Amino acid sequence: MASPTLGVCYYPEQWPEALWAEDARRMAELGITRVRIGEFAWSRIEPSPGTLSLGWLDRAIDTLAAAGLQVVLGTPTATPPKWLVDRMPDMLPVDGDGRQRRFGSRRHYCFSHLGYREECARIVTVLAERYGHHPAVFAWQIDNEYGCHDTTLSYSTAARDGFRRWLAARYASIDALNRTWQTVFWSKEYRSFDEIDLPYLTVTEAHPAHRLDFQRFASDQVVAFNQVQADILRRLAPGRDLIHNFMGRVFDFDQFEVADALDIASWDSYPLGFLEDRVNADDGWRRRFARVGDPDFQAFHHDLYRAAGRGRWWVMEQQPGPVNWAPHNPVPRDGMIRLWTWEAFAHGAETVSYFRWRQMPAGQEQMHAGLRRPDDRPSPAMAEVAQTVREIANLGNLTTDRTEVAADVALVFDHTSSWAWSIQSQGAEFDYFRLLFDAYRGVRRRGLSVEMVSSRSPGFDGHRLVLIPGLFAWNDNLRKAIAGFDGTVLIGPRSGSKTRDFAIPDQLPPDLGALLEARIGQVESLAVGCEVAVDGGGAFQFWREYLETVPPAETCLAAADGVAAPIRQGGLFYLAGWPDPVLLDRVLSMVSEAAGVALRAPLPDGLCLRRAGDLLFAFNYGGEPVSLDGLGLRGPYLLGGAELGPSDVAAIAVPASPAEPA
Repeated sequence: MASPTLGVCYYPEQWPEALWAEDARRMAELGITRVRIGEFAWSRIEPSPGTLSLGWLDRAIDTLAAAGLQVVLGTPTATPPKWLVDRMPDMLPVDGDGRQRRFGSRRHYCFSHLGYREECARIVTVLAERYGHHPAVFAWQIDNEYGCHDTTLSYSTAARDGFRRWLAARYASIDALNRTWQTVFWSKEYRSFDEIDLPYLTVTEAHPAHRLDFQRFASDQVVAFNQVQADILRRLAPGRDLIHNFMGRVFDFDQFEVADALDIASWDSYPLGFLEDRVNADDGWRRRFARVGDPDFQAFHHDLYRAAGRGRWWVMEQQPGPVNWAPHNPVPRDGMIRLWTWEAFAHGAETVSYFRWRQMPAGQEQMHAGLRRPDDRPSPAMAEVAQTVREIANLGNLTTDRTEVAADVALVFDHTSSWAWSIQSQGAEFDYFRLLFDAYRGVRRRGLSVEMVSSRSPGFDGHRLVLIPGLFAWNDNLRKAIAGFDGTVLIGPRSGSKTRDFAIPDQLPPDLGALLEARIGQVESLAVGCEVAVDGGGAFQFWREYLETVPPAETCLAAADGVAAPIRQGGLFYLAGWPDPVLLDRVLSMVSEAAGVALRAPLPDGLCLRRAGDLLFAFNYGGEPVSLDGLGLRGPYLLGGAELGPSDVAAIAVPASPAEPA
């Protein structure tokens, strides 16, 4: 495969045409090879119903092509024009308070509205017929940032009618639905599917099975919406890669199912904004990493979308400076644009694309930085991009296939679990992402790389240790994968605590039968300050379970009150609670030893390692230099050196054996 490449997001419709050729020349001169355009341009493409204006887009694509740039053409369906909203005002989504959302920003449509879906198919067909074979258009981005701004769930009439049809297809009879949901509780039995409303604005909590099915329906609408466009592009733009740009910590639809229709999964990486509003951390942590971002948040999503893309993934939008949308928007520390870029490449990204070429002096995003300032002078990020381009060229033989390696540790991700624990958390702090992120952070702190695995995965080939925290309900794939795996599996907490229909299993959790001779008699959620200590160090926080075990299951550790904590049966471990960092580290040491996986000593806060084939990358998010020699990291340096300064990057040539830590 080719060496990793750099891209940029560009909006020719927002700038005078006289600038386009010079912009394209300077992009190519900088080392940019790929340019995304068009994803917000519907009103310029079709200024009034049926009146197309494509000449400007022809010239924009040709101008970029003349400079040797490849074009990622976005379908403009995230921003339907005003005339279309006026023609079918019921296409607007309705929020959880029953208010119809309005025109004036973006993502102002309901995924369930079939009329809007037809309009999207029409405009995508127009674009695909015109540019599907254009030699410069090598890929298509479908829509933009599904789910952003809380737009997956809509409580519109279109959603209600679609949900009723979905339920009828799923259950076939209303009696089957009543039995499955157990609507006898609180006298909610239905006589027909037409009686079922959407689960919102109820006096108190709506039925959890009703809510979960509505979440599944809403996710299916995103999948279907994406599939309509993908089918058109497959037919009219053959041989071109299809991409969507997902978001950070937005899991209210199934990205794996959407990505099944794509060639490449991408995501939009904004480390400083995400630290402000999407990372669970105390104020001291936020202050320490305010200008660099959380050291593990980007990596988590790199691995997630690498899994969704079946190994092919990009960063479609990389933060190049201050953003405009977080509670606070600091300037990145010098060197971080380069570090974020290299970190993505270390996780196997084919392309890192910066948002955006030039900062726009008007509109909602006028305070969002670009590679160039509004006065057209270079922003500070420009020099870091240029340095990265030189380093890619100097490494020469760095290719995405060279960096392919299966990590020893796999972490199972399940979208349904994210929905379920939002619906019925049973504790204010119980959040699925937070639970997984704690596990991910704990593994990386011991120097290991992690590969994300979908809960639909048929097996765990290439891994030695598999982590399955917080899984809502088992599916046949996972049960078979665990039964046939000859490595070590760490499960819990709360895994297998429900059936797929949101009921407690007849035999009680963790519902693994003979694989684990144990059951959970009761659970409790723990307020901050009510942690339960575990003998030898560490404690359970937020969530704790009371395990009842029988041989051959055996207790590995016990809480201070004598209740089993981690238990083991063969290669299967179960952790009966949410561990604090100390307990998590103890448990990871235990299961890693059982799996034959070597751990490093805990890394300094802010230092991250990533194994990529025969390269080991090191990234310093911290504020002090780190001696890599002092950590036992030695070898020829292909990038950087043994003294890793703040915001610095190193790449070390290492043996290809996956038995090595990291």
